[in-house]
Formats: sequence, C-alpha cells, structure tokens
Amino acid sequence: MYYCHYNSPVGRLLLACSQNALTGLWIEGQKYFGSTLTENAEENENYPVLIKTKAWLDRYFEGKKPDITELTLSPIGTDFRLKVWKLLCKIPYGEVATYQKIAEQLSETDNKQKVSPRAVGNAVGHNPIMIVIPCHRVVGKNGSLTGYSAGTDIKQKLLKFEIK
Repeated sequence: MYYCHYNSPVGRLLLACSQNALTGLWIEGQKYFGSTLTENAEENENYPVLIKTKAWLDRYFEGKKPDITELTLSPIGTDFRLKVWKLLCKIPYGEVATYQKIAEQLSETDNKQKVSPRAVGNAVGHNPIMIVIPCHRVVGKNGSLTGYSAGTDIKQKLLKFEIK
C-alpha cells in the first residue's frame, strides 16, 4: 500500500492505494481519517495510481467533472457498505440523493425487507474514498445537509464546486 498528500481547496487530503487501485481518500480532520491505511504503507508521491488520482482531483476542483470510471477503485468495507458506495457512484454531478432514496433502491435491488436510511447513513459516513465516491451528494429527506464525516461546511463547498 502507498500513500501521498494532496492540497485541495477543501483542505489537505490523504490518498492511499494498493498496487493498482485507489483504496482511500480522506480529508484531514474527518471522522475515520485513514481508517483503511495499513501501518506498513509507504509514502510515494510518484506512484502511478496516486499520480492519476491527483490529476483527477485537479480536474474535479477546476470544475471539469472527471468521470469516476477513470479511476480504479477498491474501497474496503462490508458487503452492505460496498453496495451503498456503488449506488453513490451513480449520483450525477450537481445532483443529490436522499438517504431514504438510496435505502429504497437497496430494498428493491436486493428484494429485501425495508433497508433503514440510518444504515445507509452509517455506510455513507464510513466511505473511505471521499470526493471520488460522492458521499457529499447525499442529503436528508428534506434536502438538508445532514451529516458528513468531514463536516457539513466541507460538504457544502464540494456541492458548490459541482453546481457551477
């Protein structure tokens, strides 16, 4: 595992990767900062996955709307969390979805009993690849900017980058 730092308009970011995929992107000071970073990770500003991620972030913060599929992602989490994070990747730039809507989508696709919006919120909060997996695009039922592991002020800034 390799890591590097990136200075962004929303604060200093920590990026982490395995040999061929991005595994983490955290905003300094957020909850669960570096949660999946291993102790033996090596700092390497020039590792190809990290170079590609930094270029993606440059374009994102310039308002160029880079596609999530340009990066190979390998978030570490439970099956439920992985399903939630996959749905987050489908929320278009400049748009939002509610925890309720995501819970309903999960209930429909898995033919399960009702999925709790709270369970979705927990999974969203533990997203290890912030910004790229757009957990900032999830809002409360009434459109409020409820919860964000890096703070609602950062969530608001990220949404403003996308609504230009």
